[in-house]
Amino acid sequence: SKSPDFLIMGVQVPPPVPIGNKLKLEDFNFQLPQELIASSPLEKRSFSKLLVVNSNFENLIFKNLPTLLNTKDVLVVNDTTVIKARLFGKKKTGAKVEVLIERIIDKKKCLIQTKSNAQLREGDKIFFSEEEDFLSLSTKQDDLWLVNFSESTRKMIDKFGNVPLPPYINREVNSLDLVRYQTVYADPLKNFSVAAPTAGLHFDNQLLESIASKGISIANVTLNVGMATFKPIRDKSIIGHKMHSESIEINQESVDKINWSKNEGGRVICVGTTTLRCLESVAKENNGELKPFSGETDIFIYPGFKFSVVDALITNFHLPKSTLLLLVSAFGGYEKIRSAYEYAIRKKYRFYSYGDSMFIDLNLK
Repeated sequence: SKSPDFLIMGVQVPPPVPIGNKLKLEDFNFQLPQELIASSPLEKRSFSKLLVVNSNFENLIFKNLPTLLNTKDVLVVNDTTVIKARLFGKKKTGAKVEVLIERIIDKKKCLIQTKSNAQLREGDKIFFSEEEDFLSLSTKQDDLWLVNFSESTRKMIDKFGNVPLPPYINREVNSLDLVRYQTVYADPLKNFSVAAPTAGLHFDNQLLESIASKGISIANVTLNVGMATFKPIRDKSIIGHKMHSESIEINQESVDKINWSKNEGGRVICVGTTTLRCLESVAKENNGELKPFSGETDIFIYPGFKFSVVDALITNFHLPKSTLLLLVSAFGGYEKIRSAYEYAIRKKYRFYSYGDSMFIDLNLK
């Protein structure tokens, strides 16, 4: 029986065939009880719940992850670091403007998104102090402004930046967020992301040591998360949606670990949708092969996509009608993921960035 609070992906009608242009955006809609939105992290990272999605559903605690892993598997993580990308400023008129840095282009130049009740025009300045700390709006394309800061972007972030918590977390940022909205394996030299690769938030150092003690390899890739991940889908037919470009990188060491695992019959297990997008983007560039790469991706993965590299996925529960939900449905299968979300709501799993997670491997029995 269906939960009365749960309407997911057209559950009232026969489900559509999960092939790209036959899917409609409304097929990926659902209603979530407000109390299941995780507004804060748990006290211990690895004590979140883990829903194992295979022929049935299994309820674990995330610290039990090593029991699902084999010695020939490789765990692939996104080692990007989240910057304090949200700034609050004012126009000379006093009108408040919220700024979210989308991408750092060079020392003083950035792409940003803005939120303000006031109209913004080219040439406007947004001030962050009573002094000379400001940015100037240059040109706008789609929903992104090209801007110039009055001093280096890094200095402005250090002075005025805030942790860019998602908008559904309706509270002030606190000191705990500075630590917990960051993975323990984030590389401080790769500090370019405006949102956390949230599947990685469940790992603590003790869990990583436990995984390593089993002889399981960990490979790093980098996808610097921009707002492409969260850009709303406007096209009702889905396939017209365009992703913002994001930078990705994978080095030879990680390629070798992943290729070794595949050759030995192990699984490539991605920690998060950003990691999966990185690997599948590189494979797409190389006719299905994985090679070292540094560049850009705007890959948009939805049901019907053919995966070349990834065998299993660890991921959180995502927003309705989002590109992330489409990606997970493409990987796990439309019907299976639809059922998993329904099950997670019945079992009161916590949703979104600070919420619980799922392990998707349909080859598990």
